[in-house]
Amino acid sequence: APSPTTAVPYTSAKCIDVRKNHHKSKWLIPWGLNPCEKIKDFDEAVSRQIEANDIVFAVHIPLPGKEMSPWFQFMLFIMQLDIAFKVDNDLKENAEITLDVSLAYRDNTVDDWKEIAHAVETRKLKCTFGSPKTLESEGRHYDCDFLPFMEIGSVAHKYYLVNIRLPVNERKGINVGIGEIKDIRLVGIHQNGGFTKVWFAMKTFLTPSILIIMIWYWRRITLMTRAPVLLEKVIFALGISMTFINIPVEWFSIGFDWTWMLLFGDIRQGIFYAMLLSFWIIFCGEHMMDQNERNSLSGYWKQVGPIAVGSFCLFIFDMCER
Repeated sequence: APSPTTAVPYTSAKCIDVRKNHHKSKWLIPWGLNPCEKIKDFDEAVSRQIEANDIVFAVHIPLPGKEMSPWFQFMLFIMQLDIAFKVDNDLKENAEITLDVSLAYRDNTVDDWKEIAHAVETRKLKCTFGSPKTLESEGRHYDCDFLPFMEIGSVAHKYYLVNIRLPVNERKGINVGIGEIKDIRLVGIHQNGGFTKVWFAMKTFLTPSILIIMIWYWRRITLMTRAPVLLEKVIFALGISMTFINIPVEWFSIGFDWTWMLLFGDIRQGIFYAMLLSFWIIFCGEHMMDQNERNSLSGYWKQVGPIAVGSFCLFIFDMCER
């Protein structure tokens, strides 16, 4: 089977945006039709008297000659900053970088870009410098950790554009003491289309099989002269949660821009794992308890209750994170 994911590196282009107030309807494109005016490095910006607020880091997704596909399911991006040491512009300890990020899309090379999202985010820099901070070390780069950048829950469009600004405001301390940033690099991770097709096919085949087995099982239980016991009910509930997690609703994400699919997948997994843990607790308890304490869910409230509370807390955390 194909590998599950692919990582693609992107290097941003340093575009010049000298329009008054930086009107947001203007998108700066690194290449293609009507590309932006670019600078090679910040030394060129200084020589041309271009301010830091007039520089936009532009990234086109995907690379030239390629297209994105709904079969990719999601896109996850992490950021790497190339920061050089400079005596008069050193990187402060526990420095934070503020990013003004805009994301747009289009489905062919001639349409106008349409905005998906815009946000101002702050990330804490964690960098080390392996040499003495002297004049001889100027120009050497810090070793910085990757920064989480963004995640897209569906890949419904062919082309995406990211414009990143680093607004500088010395009075408010915004982007002050972050060192000399040379480049911004992104690493995009997406699911492979071939893997997605194999995965969808397996779920499509397994779901009816599990459903048939579950119906057969419960029919056999109800044909017995006695009422179903607690353990049999829990096994049936576990089968329902397994069926729920395997229903191939992801097929709809191929034709619809459902950005909440990642959250929905997390909810399905949470229900299944909570049910699985509850099953093992009850399974073990039914073999260890006295006869008069068996076959009652109320006898397990001390064990099942924390599972329910923990699952709910993780759900709230996931909702806030997404």
